[in-house]
Amino acid sequence: MKVTEQKAEGLKKKYQVVIEHKDFEEKVEQKLNDVAKNVKLPGFRPGKAPKEMLKQKYRTSVMGEALDEIVRDAADQVVKENKLKLALRPNISITKFDEGKDIEFDIEAEILPEIKVGDFSEIKVEKLMAEVPAEEVEKALQYIVSSRRETAKIEDAAHQAAKGDTLIIDFVGSIDGVEFPGGKGNDYPLELGSGTFIPGFEDQLIGAKAGDKVEVKVKFPEDYHAKELAGKDSVFAVTVKEMREPKAVELNDEFAKSIGEESLDSLKESIKNRIKADYENTSKLKLKRNLLDKLDEAYKFDVPESLVEEEFKSIEAQYKRAKELNQLDEHEKTTPEEELMKEYKKIAERRVKLGLLLSEVGAEAKVTVTTDDLNKAIMNEAKKYPGQEKAVFDFYLKNAKAVEALRAPVFEEKIIDFVLDKVKVEEKTVSVEELYSFDENPKPAKAKKSSAKKAAK
Repeated sequence: MKVTEQKAEGLKKKYQVVIEHKDFEEKVEQKLNDVAKNVKLPGFRPGKAPKEMLKQKYRTSVMGEALDEIVRDAADQVVKENKLKLALRPNISITKFDEGKDIEFDIEAEILPEIKVGDFSEIKVEKLMAEVPAEEVEKALQYIVSSRRETAKIEDAAHQAAKGDTLIIDFVGSIDGVEFPGGKGNDYPLELGSGTFIPGFEDQLIGAKAGDKVEVKVKFPEDYHAKELAGKDSVFAVTVKEMREPKAVELNDEFAKSIGEESLDSLKESIKNRIKADYENTSKLKLKRNLLDKLDEAYKFDVPESLVEEEFKSIEAQYKRAKELNQLDEHEKTTPEEELMKEYKKIAERRVKLGLLLSEVGAEAKVTVTTDDLNKAIMNEAKKYPGQEKAVFDFYLKNAKAVEALRAPVFEEKIIDFVLDKVKVEEKTVSVEELYSFDENPKPAKAKKSSAKKAAK
């Protein structure tokens, strides 16, 4: 076998390989011998058929298999002898394959960059911290109260529905006189003012009485999750069957005990700790982002175009899927698609670059993922679904692939923790708004509401 390096541009390599005809013939002969051991030809015992007859009958069929095998083995040898760390499998193209002549083919490959891991102690990162405001605890407490508040039937037949009342309704939705899937419900408890239904629906039931039939006319939002309903005018035939009002809940030690706490003070402390844990998770997320930004700035090396393209296609596919389901965010909706694709390409390059860097760090630090690490990851997944923990455990118990899918993110987290132990971390106390601000247009109210609800669960 003769190998000639034809191109070496950056991470791209190209080799021309020549395999002598006699080596190929030996491979074909080997394949024919394998056939001869089992083939049955009329008038001959297995393995006793004349070689010329076998060649005449089977040579053409084994040539393709022999060619594929000898080229693949030769390509593997080129990779091994040149110590190539491949980004992806190389492209192989046969340039000459004629009867009785040497075989020639090209190997085009893209290799991984050489990355020299430096001293992380020179890197400084900032960890944002926030104290839990008393009003956050109170907000979460009120959320718990509202979620457990009972209602009592309003006996006054003349009572007109107002915000805060819960109406027991039957409803049937239609568009252009035709009912649509998912637009029907019976004995549905709808709290007016809760924003449960699409905008405008609940407002049209204010003033209704028990027994009333109300025709509610609303338009589905343009970004409604069901694409077939988005932006369409609809009519709901609503029957108000009963009206109920909330019963007062006395917030005391007895209430706290009813939800598993020893006292009202312990309930508040528990809420505070849960919010604090949520803040800590957000703090860790921002710290990780800050670290990755610093690493991106500190390390400069070429990344394989093939890996970037593969990552970009994955991001693009997610975007197209979200677009089909009307689940694009405001930035994606208002940005021309051509500009979005440029952004996604840069994101793909960053992901590949940081992925390669972290992989190299993990290899040098001999970071491994143990069974205990995976079990902890499964436990964390289960915590995301209160009340359904057993179902989550059963899912992973029966799905080895799902467990294996956790390995990569766990590996990454362990490497990041390793790096964080080496860098200089400076803590900074900030407001809750700043802690939850992940872009130039922070949405503190939304973030705080999320914290309160998580703590209340």
